[in-house]
Amino acid sequence: MKIDWKRKLSSRKFWLSIANFVTLIVIAMGYTDTQAAQVSAIIMAGASVVAYIIAEGLTDSANVASNFIIDGFEEDKDGKSESETEERD
Repeated sequence: MKIDWKRKLSSRKFWLSIANFVTLIVIAMGYTDTQAAQVSAIIMAGASVVAYIIAEGLTDSANVASNFIIDGFEEDKDGKSESETEERD
């Protein structure tokens, strides 16, 4: 079974699980609740950045797939070239 890492790394549930696990380990090691909360906040902030980067990458790749250039003519997802679009306008 192949793991879909893009989906996994952008999952809020995944990052909450990681933050919870690390927070419990920090507390078990004898650190204070405040220090554990700071560690958890850092993990969640990092998760937000990772999720944003993945989402933007997926959006950019979807845009590239729907709008591409062949031999100097830009075509939209309907297969119309830029010159055909201008002629209709």
